[in-house]
Amino acid sequence: MTYKNIAVWLDAKRDAPTEVGMQLALDFGAHLVGLNHFHVPRLPPYVQTYVGEDIARARIERASEEARAASAAFSENAVRRGVTGAEARTLGGDPISGLATHARYADLVVMGQPDPQAALDPADLEFPDHAILACGRPVLMVPYTGTFKTIGSHAVVAWSATREATRAVTDALPLLKRAKKVTVITGDASPSPDGHGASPGADIALYLARHGVEVTVSREAAAGLDIGALLLSRIADLDADLLVMGAYGHSRLRELVMGGVTRTILKSMTVPVLMSH
Repeated sequence: MTYKNIAVWLDAKRDAPTEVGMQLALDFGAHLVGLNHFHVPRLPPYVQTYVGEDIARARIERASEEARAASAAFSENAVRRGVTGAEARTLGGDPISGLATHARYADLVVMGQPDPQAALDPADLEFPDHAILACGRPVLMVPYTGTFKTIGSHAVVAWSATREATRAVTDALPLLKRAKKVTVITGDASPSPDGHGASPGADIALYLARHGVEVTVSREAAAGLDIGALLLSRIADLDADLLVMGAYGHSRLRELVMGGVTRTILKSMTVPVLMSH
């Protein structure tokens, strides 16, 4: 398996997700699709009451211009970087539905972690959570701060012997195969006949070894720490540049319920994180 179709969610506030998507497209010889959402920001109800037709029309025209500018900038950047076959697509309607539709035809989706200080709508902060659960493809989330010259030189795999973690490892194989170092971390894992087996981490290490991936297994005791905090601490200690993990969550009566570790990582990530649900 390799990545031959990559989609990147364009972010007008930050270039890093697009730069990561373009670099991966170059590394894997992949077709790159930039997804740009036509979006007219919602106004508070008390403001909406006083907005006339002229102002409403001007807001739509401005949003259209911004969408066109974002697509043009993406295309120009692709040409400059030498990414052949790149294309920009502008989506209307619900962004989650639009992303999910186009993600079905991609091997990997790249998007940025929202900046909590820059989010104008609280829903913007939950957008990645919904996207991960809806798109059916691995999502590479890029932190809102920092620059990322390498992705996966030293990869950390958060292994919990679950369906989601298994999916994430399989989805990340193209990155893991080219990594210089891979560390599998288990947190508070106990031997069990139906989960981790007799030696936590050993079975997934053997699986990866058969794919040509050299792995070090680190069995960690959380010692009262949240597992998400433990992972972030070990990533810093190891100077890793990629985290691979399963995303745990579901929608319930219009409420998004994410697992504790997933929630911690989505909020406080320091390196790009490949998540699969």
